[in-house]
Amino acid sequence: MSKNNNSLDKIALPKVNLDHRAKNSIIIILIITLGLVSLLGLFNLSGSFGLWLSTNLILAFGWGKWAWPLLLLVWGWFLYKGKKYQINFFNYLGLFCLFISYQSLFHFFFAADNAKAAVSVGHGGGYVGFYLALFFHNVLGFWGGLIILLALFFVSLVLILNTPLSRIVGAESIFAKFFAGANSVINQLFFNNNQSEGNDETTEKEEELEAGVVAPVMAVKEVVAETKAERPAKKGISFKQKAIKSDEPKEPKNVWRTRSVKIDLPLDLLSVKTGQALGGDIEKNAAVIQHTLENFGIPVEMAETSVGPTVTQYTFKPAEGIKLSRITALSNDLSLALAAHPIRIEAPIPGKALVGIEVPNKTKAIVGLREILEDKLFKTRSSNLLVALGKDVAGANWLYDITKTPHLLVAGATNSGKSVCLNAMIVSLLYQNSPESLRFIMVDPKRVELPAYNGIPHLLTPVITEVSKTINALKWCMNEMDRRYDLLNQSGKKNIQAHNEVASEKMPYIIFVIDELADLMVTAAKDIEGSIIRLTQMSRAVGIHLILATQRPSVDVITGLIKANIPARIAFSVASAIDSKTILDCSGAEKLLGKGDMLFGAAEMSKPKRLQGAYLSDDEISRITDYIKANSGEAEYMEGITDRQKVAGLAGVGIDGNHGDEDELMQEAKEIIINMGRASTSLLQRRLRVGYGRAASILDALEEAGIIGPANGSKPREVMVSKEQFASINNLGPSGMPLHDRKSAQAPASYFGDDEGDDGTLAFDSEPEPEAASVPTLDSLMAEAEAAETPAELEVIDTTKEEQKEAESEKIQPIEAKDKSTSLRAFSDDADEGMFFSK
Repeated sequence: MSKNNNSLDKIALPKVNLDHRAKNSIIIILIITLGLVSLLGLFNLSGSFGLWLSTNLILAFGWGKWAWPLLLLVWGWFLYKGKKYQINFFNYLGLFCLFISYQSLFHFFFAADNAKAAVSVGHGGGYVGFYLALFFHNVLGFWGGLIILLALFFVSLVLILNTPLSRIVGAESIFAKFFAGANSVINQLFFNNNQSEGNDETTEKEEELEAGVVAPVMAVKEVVAETKAERPAKKGISFKQKAIKSDEPKEPKNVWRTRSVKIDLPLDLLSVKTGQALGGDIEKNAAVIQHTLENFGIPVEMAETSVGPTVTQYTFKPAEGIKLSRITALSNDLSLALAAHPIRIEAPIPGKALVGIEVPNKTKAIVGLREILEDKLFKTRSSNLLVALGKDVAGANWLYDITKTPHLLVAGATNSGKSVCLNAMIVSLLYQNSPESLRFIMVDPKRVELPAYNGIPHLLTPVITEVSKTINALKWCMNEMDRRYDLLNQSGKKNIQAHNEVASEKMPYIIFVIDELADLMVTAAKDIEGSIIRLTQMSRAVGIHLILATQRPSVDVITGLIKANIPARIAFSVASAIDSKTILDCSGAEKLLGKGDMLFGAAEMSKPKRLQGAYLSDDEISRITDYIKANSGEAEYMEGITDRQKVAGLAGVGIDGNHGDEDELMQEAKEIIINMGRASTSLLQRRLRVGYGRAASILDALEEAGIIGPANGSKPREVMVSKEQFASINNLGPSGMPLHDRKSAQAPASYFGDDEGDDGTLAFDSEPEPEAASVPTLDSLMAEAEAAETPAELEVIDTTKEEQKEAESEKIQPIEAKDKSTSLRAFSDDADEGMFFSK
């Protein structure tokens, strides 16, 4: 018998192990196939089976026969696009109510004698509609049943579309917009002629106004204000826009048309993120935490558990007399017991007499920006400057008013979510503001993230990628800040909100976004830091706010003065607790999980709050920017923002080591003079194409810097620096390291050549490499001059012939010159400018 049983086991049918996605694909194919066959059967195009199916559909549903195949096709499509669309219980309930309402209404108006006969010929709602209409008619009567069925029909539409009734049948509905368009066409055809005959003067005024209108910014609900004569221009910068690259004639100066544009970006541009966070066995983990703490002599009482998108927080109340430091010291032991790393202990939780332990989830949930913007908190906002941050451990959406911040610092390691966070903030602001109420200045030295916003009307200038232009833009903001304070002083108001309520020309808010602060601080720390400090100290009241991001949270980038003026900070995952303390003044960011996991701290918060940042894909950003560009016309930028700016009372060094008040042509003038070997005002006038005054001031600056000698009558001035010396010094920055020029720099053939000596490897069998050539110092230059018996790089000026002969015979040292008129100039590696030596 055992042998027979074994033989039966061998011939048993094999198990079919199909992937769940394969099973879903088979179901989708069957549903769509049945829908297509049913639809073809209604046209007698699918043979005897289709004929039988269409006959039964007609008898069952009557005029509703078309709903069955269409419902199957739509159902199959939604199943195929399951990741993009979600169908919940209320959608199914709405479909059921819709089916009952329309099937009953199809048969509700037939007379009682003809109602049954209409079924056999396929009229009305079929047998289903006949019995439903009979039920409502007998229970509620004709009018009562009709009202109930109509109410059920509209309720079903609300449930299916998940939208207010006003969007379905109100003024905002698609039907109302269609009929409004048709109504305007009818009025244009039949009533416009009669009205225009008696309004010739009004038409002429409208034509004059249209000549001075700039292109609409957004193709949505525009409210045109009355035209006013142009007031006398105010000193400073005006936000009246000037279209770029336009061949149209300029607008008349005495006509200016103001607009109030309401932006209505649809949320459909954002994708719906699906997925649910899985925290593992919650009860088991809670028991492990309690047991581990008790093993170390810490009795606790477990409390509530919250499953967030990234971590699950287990809370407990320790027994009386237990120090919190004992619990926080057991972080590694709890991590070992839970087999989870890293865990974070929050002791205590702000506002609660509990301690929280945050354990990473087995499966993370993606927090979509659309989910936050659909929140009631966003829809009922009192300010239009809310930035979307993400979700906390309890699953609550977090939005923060940037006017209360009033500036924001974002820092973290590479690939931790900084750029995604910046994009989420920018897009959330775009959903709330028109170009008339909010403008951006964006800086992206990496040139990969923010240039996607080029072309939208919210930008004051194209995305800046150069350090020198960034410095100019920051100084422009300082000048604009001073101008706005003058306007507030004139109007007697304290802030921009109060000023805009009474002012005819409203001032828009300005958000200055910098994606990588470290690159700017390394290149031009003094200018960047000085500008940022002054803006962060004073710009809040006039509506200028900064959002700074960096992936290098060190003290030379995030300085103490910058931190003191930016209390609101976001820290993503960092490498060490020191970096966390640099950002937040406390540890904790080193235990974050990356991919948008952040700690957010503000001035009114006692401790940073852990959030999972909102995710925004590149496709979503492209859809939003393309939508804005398609409905706004040509972008309008303000001129002069990135031009050289002068700010009173601000000192500092620019990108090329020049002082803030140095002429921008100074570097080019140095190159021309040193290459030509002579210096004169006329030479600079011809080569630089400048006037006499500017050329003379450049020569005076070059003389002060030790590049050229003093005036010598009508002869050209002597050049005191050789080409080789200038090239060696010109390629060095303030730190003594070579400057990088991305226009001329090329990648080396090998990064680990034998001549580098800095590849990190030790060559035990090789001789030590000779030291790299450094910038010539004063001592080295004098030694070379003594060896060659000719002062090649040190020149004696205004000496007599006898002194020159004496110097040649005795090889006099430059410092020992006795004549007070003797002056020698030399470049050393201790300064960027020429040094003067006299005795």
